[in-house]
Amino acid sequence: MTNKILFTGVLLVAFASTAVANCPPVTVADTKGVEAGAYPQQFELAEFEKAASCKLSFKANPMITDLNARIQGNGDLPPLEERVPNEPLVVAPYNAIGKHGGVLDGLSNAPEAGTSDLLSVRHVSLVRYSDDLKTIVPNIAKAWKWNNDFTQLTFHLRKGHKWSDGAPFTASDIKFWYDDMVFDANIIKKPKDYVLVGGKRMTVDVVDAQTVVFKLPAPKPGLLTHFASHYSQPFMPRHFLGQFHPKYNKNADKVARLHGFETGYAVISAYYGNSDWTDTPTLFLAHPDKVAKMPKAVMPSLESHVPISETTEGRRFVANPYFHMIDTQGQQLPYISEIDEVHINDNEVRILKAVNAEIDYKSQSLQLPSAPILLENQEKGNYTIDLKPTIAMPVFAFNVTSADLEKRKVFGNLKFRQAMSVAINRNEINEVAYFGLGQPRQFTAFSPLPDFIDPKYASHMTQHDPLLAKKLLDEIGMVDSDSDGFRELPNGEKIVLNMQFATQGLPGQVVELVAQHWANVGLQTTVKEVTPDEYRSAQSSNQLDVLMWAKGQPIAIIMGNAEFFQPPFENYFGIRNGMLWAEYVDSKGVKGVQPPAYVDQMMSDIDTFQSSSPGTDTFKSTGTRLVKNMVENLLFIGTVQAPNPIYHRNALENFPEFKTWSYEYYRTYPYRPQQWFLADEN
Repeated sequence: MTNKILFTGVLLVAFASTAVANCPPVTVADTKGVEAGAYPQQFELAEFEKAASCKLSFKANPMITDLNARIQGNGDLPPLEERVPNEPLVVAPYNAIGKHGGVLDGLSNAPEAGTSDLLSVRHVSLVRYSDDLKTIVPNIAKAWKWNNDFTQLTFHLRKGHKWSDGAPFTASDIKFWYDDMVFDANIIKKPKDYVLVGGKRMTVDVVDAQTVVFKLPAPKPGLLTHFASHYSQPFMPRHFLGQFHPKYNKNADKVARLHGFETGYAVISAYYGNSDWTDTPTLFLAHPDKVAKMPKAVMPSLESHVPISETTEGRRFVANPYFHMIDTQGQQLPYISEIDEVHINDNEVRILKAVNAEIDYKSQSLQLPSAPILLENQEKGNYTIDLKPTIAMPVFAFNVTSADLEKRKVFGNLKFRQAMSVAINRNEINEVAYFGLGQPRQFTAFSPLPDFIDPKYASHMTQHDPLLAKKLLDEIGMVDSDSDGFRELPNGEKIVLNMQFATQGLPGQVVELVAQHWANVGLQTTVKEVTPDEYRSAQSSNQLDVLMWAKGQPIAIIMGNAEFFQPPFENYFGIRNGMLWAEYVDSKGVKGVQPPAYVDQMMSDIDTFQSSSPGTDTFKSTGTRLVKNMVENLLFIGTVQAPNPIYHRNALENFPEFKTWSYEYYRTYPYRPQQWFLADEN
């Protein structure tokens, strides 16, 4: 069934039925009497022209020829009518019809760290969440339809849609992504959970150029929500990558050698990065010696902006001349011609750049402790700070499969994890780090907690009780045997909890406070700030004692993504625990460490949960058991859920007030950043 919704809360009057010469400049703020379409804030072309009794004429960015010339490998541009799809997506801007031009200035941490802010600005997928964070609306896909039992999902694409190099985008590009990228072990060694249903493959069938069908081995209603919210993109340019894939070109290796690579797979890896993360370094950075030899420096894209240069200092993007969106005056989006992404790992320098209004938008890595200085300078800097609720919150986890067997015994002991939870003074964290604006909570995975789950889980073992913490530590044999003020492991060995953190994941103030709380009950700690890449590398190699990052997902996303309940309990970019449990599961018991029974139960329950119809008894009971097992076993220890700041310069027009500060709905993706534009400044 296709999700549909009409504008609500706005008095709509049918536009006059007589044809008009020019289409009205419809915006969300002023509908000009044009009745809303099937989905909020956007129309299909024929739908808009009928509602507005007009015929749109298309208008290109005046600089698009020059911008296109900067995209390596792109040829001369045909007229705009031949570049946009036959059925472009018509977007109603928030407040005003924009103007083309300008450079969006933004910050990331490093080439593969803290980049989702700007990636979300240019991101596209088959569908997306509207800004109500409830309604799924078309994007790359024109329409979709489920069968009755959620085992078959059909997408209809836009006729005439093209990649950024002008080649046709078709259903075959979706099948190529699924069959020949995701499930080719030469490219991705282990398929991600979200491309599976209950651990089993789907099939992707091409009906025709504009119709593709996902056939599922079991029901999974959340597959659509995955496409609407996740960073991954379910399509790849077969016309380009296929020339390096042996399935499509028997001479793939020979072609690759002509371009300076040993094999075709090496070329695909250079473009795709052995991952579905779309911000892996381009050839400009990863293989600068080969850029001139390649037909394209970056593989063709459907995103709003295409990279044209990259160094360790940052990246530059220009508008995609074949982008599929237009506004209600026929202007091709995006309005903003270029994006300048600068990489700065130092949090204080990033804050200083924001205070000095050297950037246009920032959300990722901004934490509430930085809000006072940002708020204090917003009038002077002519920018706005919105404090918005988060979905994820800072959590701490112990390495239950530590390579150090004595630590593994302790970290794997529930009494130890209970002691560490009640040792934390969440009220102090709230007052000191979050100015009293937060809410102490336990990690429940689901955020917010669904109404069918007992709210008691949100406060489980969150009381500040250092006496109980000391008692529990005594019971497991962690005592201070040498009277130095700190406890030893049960075998008498010294233990110092190495607490490495990255400010991208959580505020340093929170880490320092938790370290002190644990020291207060006799656990020696050291705190060290590292870069996100350093943290992730240490986490991947199972080197950390304590893992820490923000964590939490809404129920709609958990319905499509099972990783919170399967070892190691998240992906490379999040907080992962139980690395050797994951190795055991992946190898079917050949390697790694066997997880406890409650983990097996969670892995089974998440499959059942995702295949259940929302609202049914099975859905509720299984969801409740998932929360119970996660919370009562304290694999992840929650702290305080608090708002975080969202920054934008006031010159950035059509910038709405976000509902949440969240990676989980993919940051700017629901808010249509392609219709942002930069106002003239005196």
